[in-house]
Amino acid sequence: MADHPVDEKLPPLKMATTGLQHVAAMYAGVVAPPLIVGAAIGLTATELTFLTGACLFTAGLATFLQTLGIWKIGARLPFVNGVTFAGVAPMTAIVAATEDKSDALPIIFGAVVVAGLLGFLAAPVFCKAIRFFPPVVTGTVITLIGISLLPVAFGWAQGSSPEADDFGSSTNLGLAAVTLVIVLLLRRFTRGFVKQIAVLLGLVAGTLIAIPFGVTDFGPVADASVVGFPAPFHFGAPQFQLAAILSMCVVMVVSMTESTADMLALGEIVDRKADERTIAAGLRADTLGSAISPLFNGFMCSAFAQNIGLVAMTKIRSRYVVAAGGGFLVLMGLCPMAASLIAVVPRPVLGGAGVVLFGSVAASGIQTLVRASLDKDNNVLIVAVSLAVGVIPIAAPEFYHSFPENAKIILDSGISTGCVAAVLLNLVFNHTGRGRDAEDVTHPMEAGEEITGASRAPATS
Repeated sequence: MADHPVDEKLPPLKMATTGLQHVAAMYAGVVAPPLIVGAAIGLTATELTFLTGACLFTAGLATFLQTLGIWKIGARLPFVNGVTFAGVAPMTAIVAATEDKSDALPIIFGAVVVAGLLGFLAAPVFCKAIRFFPPVVTGTVITLIGISLLPVAFGWAQGSSPEADDFGSSTNLGLAAVTLVIVLLLRRFTRGFVKQIAVLLGLVAGTLIAIPFGVTDFGPVADASVVGFPAPFHFGAPQFQLAAILSMCVVMVVSMTESTADMLALGEIVDRKADERTIAAGLRADTLGSAISPLFNGFMCSAFAQNIGLVAMTKIRSRYVVAAGGGFLVLMGLCPMAASLIAVVPRPVLGGAGVVLFGSVAASGIQTLVRASLDKDNNVLIVAVSLAVGVIPIAAPEFYHSFPENAKIILDSGISTGCVAAVLLNLVFNHTGRGRDAEDVTHPMEAGEEITGASRAPATS
């Protein structure tokens, strides 16, 4: 009996090239979180290179767990795992709340370890409770992730530091705009592999264009060694703070929700439907990979949705192809010089590409919301209020200024607060009382009969 396409082992050359394609499709997404968090902490170029390499290395290990699997761990589907965007805003909030920035990474690592272990234990239960995370909740959260990260791209577009003389200069903004245009042109006029790596090619082109302007620094590459290893606890042993742990536990719930949705979607694409047992095994891989990641100075890991599109486009469904991609990620993590290449890219160039990258995350959330039955008032209100709550830290950064510092770690993360709001509102409106039976009703912004004093007839089922 022939193997299912998911279990097919391709010839070595095809395995390597198609695996590299998966890495190219998600590379920018893996290196963006350490860049954001590292910049918030104020890491040197050398330290930033190390952190980036560590995240590549741990992404490879997590991908091995997910694709190859051991025991009841791993969905054994063609998933690439990497650093989740959902953790970026809470991690930067932790950095902002930490007086001694040298303690920021140990506190983050400690919170990720605890969240990962709790998630691992909760995986068999969580896969049964997924009905509480319908598209109206997941779509809202994914949209908030993109919206929360867009200000980072805008900051990058202005320059490396607000204190710099050229911050916000026409040169910096021009480089960001040129990079954005290059990415858009590549996405519009190319196909296949080139189209998939448009962001990566845009970063390369933008960096080359930036050289004559003197904003490209090749020092990190010159100083990096060819071979290295992400030494355990390089930034210090994990520290455990309750507020940070709670914040990352919320992120873990978000990450597990996204991964579950990804597994369901990928199962349909590869014609191996993800049942409850598969989802539980996949969540164990995500959470265990996250718990192990801080040992090697990495962050929380989850499945990368953009690779699902690549599987659908290429029709190559082998999980071993993605495992080969995981091998490339490990090798890149063991080669500091390769990891340092991203440090060469000027911040304005990253900003231009970041607009596409982070905006695409928000667009993915909107795509999910399209399936959320927004013709019902209940769901409109859930999205409206949850988005409003989640946008508070962006629109009014000082909104929670009078709250205790520990509370602000959670409140200053729009993703965390928006997720909690969406889940609770969904429970109230769609799982209790008459709300769960509500059909299409008047749009909340339309004038109702109550305004004129007339009584409205009760809704019919």
